[in-house]
Amino acid sequence: MKIIKPEIQGLVILEPDVFSDDRGYFFESYNYSSYLVAGIHDAFVQDNEAQSKKGVLRGLHYQVGELAQSKLVRVIQGAVYDVVVDIREGSPTHGKWYGIELSAQNKKQFYIPRGFAHGYLSLEERTILSYKCDNFYSKAHEGGIRYDDPLLGIKWPIDGILAIVSERDLGLPAFGSHRLP
Repeated sequence: MKIIKPEIQGLVILEPDVFSDDRGYFFESYNYSSYLVAGIHDAFVQDNEAQSKKGVLRGLHYQVGELAQSKLVRVIQGAVYDVVVDIREGSPTHGKWYGIELSAQNKKQFYIPRGFAHGYLSLEERTILSYKCDNFYSKAHEGGIRYDDPLLGIKWPIDGILAIVSERDLGLPAFGSHRLP
């Protein structure tokens, strides 16, 4: 497995070793000991899966307090542009964002530690995104930031794509007025 650590501390991109032949392919999608080597020590307690049609933009979401969540994200079918924003107070990269394309084709996984807002744009029809969480979902601890906040300046690849955003996500506050973890 190839381990890539982007410029924002705590983020990890994992590229599994894929074994392919004329029958198809095989790879380990999760192996606790391999993830320990990558610096990921979380005990994941919940798996989530979401299907989205092309153009669906979800986020930016997070949880706060004792129910903040780390996530391990991958795409099973289709492709997404996955984005995180560092909302950790005191972090040298507070307010910075990072984006990566995850797809069924590239099989990359994206580890997002606690203290990040997370969202994604579905780039293909019938995209299926799956992610592990190290804490349970809690509506009382959830928060969010508006995906198109000009202060963040996220460069979503929406050229030629009609973004489909929920009313809830359109109503999220701007960066700086969100609840901090």
